Amino acid sequence: MESEEVKKRQRLDDGAADVSSPGDHADTGVLADAANVNEVDSNSIMDPQLEYNMNHGSRGLALIFNHENFHWTLRLNQRRGTQADSINLECRLRNLGFTVHVHKDICTTEFHQVILQAAKADHSGFDCFVCAVFTHGEPGTLYTKDGLVKTNDILEQFRGTECPSLVGKPKIFIFQACRGDKHDEPVLVETDAVDHHLVPEENVVVADAGIAPTLPSAADFLLCYSVAEGYYSHRETVNGSWYIQDLVTALERHGSELELLELLTLVNRMVAARCVDRSNDIKSLGKKQVPCFLSMLTRKLYFRVKKPTNQIA
Repeated sequence: MESEEVKKRQRLDDGAADVSSPGDHADTGVLADAANVNEVDSNSIMDPQLEYNMNHGSRGLALIFNHENFHWTLRLNQRRGTQADSINLECRLRNLGFTVHVHKDICTTEFHQVILQAAKADHSGFDCFVCAVFTHGEPGTLYTKDGLVKTNDILEQFRGTECPSLVGKPKIFIFQACRGDKHDEPVLVETDAVDHHLVPEENVVVADAGIAPTLPSAADFLLCYSVAEGYYSHRETVNGSWYIQDLVTALERHGSELELLELLTLVNRMVAARCVDRSNDIKSLGKKQVPCFLSMLTRKLYFRVKKPTNQIA
């Protein structure tokens, strides 16, 4: 009996399906269906080390929508500090090999035009796609200079049926905006504490106002949020938002070596170590923030330094 079990395990290790009878599993409690002949190649689909192909001719297109000023009818505060976010993320994405297009304070019509143009473009020679939006928001929507756009309307444009040249490739969306109207309260932890260094006197923390889109039902999407749903996202009026500051720092130090989800987990920890120590809103003092991400990636994702074209297999 023992040798038979060893043989069965060996067959599974070699990538073959276990086609033994139900009786063979009596001791293990595993049920088998003799009519079930669907086999899975465990050496490919079940390989936990499988990576996205990041050796196309180009890293890909990255869009940054940076909204600082809004039409007076929207009654929204100027997003001071967001220019630092835009400059820093653009620099880091270019260093990773992306072609970056920055759009500053654009209206709703132009926003939709840029998104549609990107979705209809040919991405067949690219590794992936990135879209970052810095703005105010409300549940399920984002503010442009003169109005609102639905977050799902953005995501839908890049589904496989709408953007076939990105099928099977990572589609990364970064949202820097609030997702609610609650402050995250601090709690005591019995671990090594991380000090939050004092910022210049003129650099105060303010809150962006929320988004909460639903997850698209398509593979290879990665949605990165500056804060968990229901909470304020903090932005320093000089240095920029906590999330983009720490994301850029993590990409600079580990962007070419860490798997992306591991890097985003590191960013979560970096942001969570911060607290509001200077703000014009006394209710914000001492408050915390933690980002989150929703992954529908199907492989590991690395932004390793690209090989010269003549070395790509």
